[in-house]
Amino acid sequence: MVEVDSKEGFEVELIKEFRFEAAHRLPMVPEGHKCARLHGHSFRFEIHVRGPVDPRSGWLIDYGEISDAVRPVRKELDHQYLNEIPGLENPTSEVLAAWIWVRVKPKLPNLSAVVVEETCTARCVFRG
Repeated sequence: MVEVDSKEGFEVELIKEFRFEAAHRLPMVPEGHKCARLHGHSFRFEIHVRGPVDPRSGWLIDYGEISDAVRPVRKELDHQYLNEIPGLENPTSEVLAAWIWVRVKPKLPNLSAVVVEETCTARCVFRG
């Protein structure tokens, strides 16, 4: 077992998961590609924050602060047609992850990654 001296502080990465339902189509794919047609996903995304643990509190950040920072973003995405949202006209996982980063980073300065999963086997990691 590893012992950690909580008085010294140490660095961690916290991960909080969120979900939303949305439809989209990918307008830039080759003609005939299945993703050019309107379809939907049960999207899952993770917010990663990284930094030192405060020796007094014993944590990096309250998970509730992460939820508060993400709430307006999730609300903007949930049960929407992503292509109609400014900045998501070509809503690939890559573009969506970067889009989320831009909106969350000002509220979570220790943001270290955004992971977007559009299926259970396909995801994108964006690290700014």
